[in-house]
Amino acid sequence: MTGVVGAILEAWDELRIHRVRVLLALIGVACAVTAITGITAAVTMVGQAMQEETERMTGRDTTLQAWSMGGGMGGGQMSAAETDALVDTVAERHKISYHSVQATVDLRIRGGQSGDYIEWSAVDVDHGTITRQALEDGRWFSNSDTERLAPVLVVNQAFLDTYADGAPAATHPGVVIEGETPVAATVIGEVPVQWNDEGPRALMLFDQAVHWFPEQIMGDRYRFWVPPELAGEFAEVLPRDLAAAGVPFSVEPPQEDPLVIDRVLQYLVLGVGGFALLLGGLGLLNIALVTVRYRIREIGIRRSFGATSGRVFFGVLMESVVATTVAGVVGVVVAVAIIKNIPIDRIFGRPIDDLPGFPFDAALVGMACAVGIGALAGLIPAIYAVRVKVIDAIRY
Repeated sequence: MTGVVGAILEAWDELRIHRVRVLLALIGVACAVTAITGITAAVTMVGQAMQEETERMTGRDTTLQAWSMGGGMGGGQMSAAETDALVDTVAERHKISYHSVQATVDLRIRGGQSGDYIEWSAVDVDHGTITRQALEDGRWFSNSDTERLAPVLVVNQAFLDTYADGAPAATHPGVVIEGETPVAATVIGEVPVQWNDEGPRALMLFDQAVHWFPEQIMGDRYRFWVPPELAGEFAEVLPRDLAAAGVPFSVEPPQEDPLVIDRVLQYLVLGVGGFALLLGGLGLLNIALVTVRYRIREIGIRRSFGATSGRVFFGVLMESVVATTVAGVVGVVVAVAIIKNIPIDRIFGRPIDDLPGFPFDAALVGMACAVGIGALAGLIPAIYAVRVKVIDAIRY
């Protein structure tokens, strides 16, 4: 152990003596490590952001989607409330913590024109958790909202502009839902737009829709957020149990990979970083060879005083390894600083809910590349130093 520490300290002293020669080569190595580490970390963050965007549309990564096979709520044999109660019973039996209905409702708002179309959805409170429902203003539904005497709505900006004169959702503007008996509703939250020029969109609690507008509910779909290790099992068990309860549903298993990052671009950037790392290593190799040739007499004297071939080999090799390790540390630190300051909100339009920390494996990849290129760059000079004969070296 003492020999290893001594070789490392000796290598560091040699680097300090020849720091001007190795500086440019180490700059290239540090830049390459920064690129490799940064890209590896950025892919993790971008993957999380894109996954969350997908989950806002289709649900979490292990969300099972169940579709009615009867052409309507309960296949036309039972009411929407009865169907929902049976589904709730099955979900409670399997101890599924989060599940939600998403039904379509055909409603009109007073003040709109005859040709206006509103995208209505009747959901449960858990829908917000399953789909990572973000809000621009106001709040999402709560369990206490089901007890309110009037419906509450979560809408988008187009709905507010059209039917609430652009009033902010936090001010709780009121609207009137048309029907045989008009119903006053209150807006409590605003959801982000899903695409440019999106039309009015509104969500209301399924229990309130069943209470106030039972005839306007059309079609049904349920989402069940299950543990990843049980997703395959539930995909087989749920349709069987739902059918046994009298509500035939077709259950879709979760997608294996809902959104694949463009790996070609990732590999291209990593390839460029690897090429830059190789160039830095070649520069370091050239400098190490020149340095060893200047130190032939020194090496010969050390050999004459009893230094073994292994000690000489290890000492010369460690000079390159220590140099690239220092460059690797600098590169990783720079990569961490860059990744931590990426404006995620501006790039993706909204913050990441579960923002991952800087991946430790990305730092390991960067350091491994730095140490590896240092070992390769120091291998040839170390072999050259070992093969030097003592007599010839002293005469040099």
